[in-house]
Amino acid sequence: MGLPPVVAGLFVYVLFTHYGPFGSLNLLFTVNVMVIAQVLLITPIVVALTSSFIEGSSKPVIETAEGLGFSKFKTAALCISEGRASLFSVVLTAFGRSIAEVGAVSIVGGNIQWKTRVMTTAIMLETNKGNFSFALALGIILLLIAFIVNAVASLAVKEPKHD
Repeated sequence: MGLPPVVAGLFVYVLFTHYGPFGSLNLLFTVNVMVIAQVLLITPIVVALTSSFIEGSSKPVIETAEGLGFSKFKTAALCISEGRASLFSVVLTAFGRSIAEVGAVSIVGGNIQWKTRVMTTAIMLETNKGNFSFALALGIILLLIAFIVNAVASLAVKEPKHD
């Protein structure tokens, strides 16, 4: 879970560079390879947090479902339903990690304007250029996006009212 983003980016870069094993795909400096780097970064987080959730909170649900004679599919659906708040937390954690990422996407994407530049690298670039007002505006937009996603997820997790 502590994989440094720059190391992940370097690893993906080596795989997709012209001389790498996937170089013939010509994906380096494209959005597709940026997605691959992001998936490499968030997968350990999603797996570890989901595993932790399943081990900790699903045991009583599984025991109850088995006692009631539920099928494996119905038991899995019940576990997901009962733990949707925890699963949303996993998704939001992965989302937070990915929107905060600068290193890996800069290496494999190349920070090409209008093609592979993402908001985090644009904020870094504008700050380095001394254009603090534009960098701050981009930062506020990024915060608003994160806030909206979290608010929508929070509303989606709320228990439905039964009358």
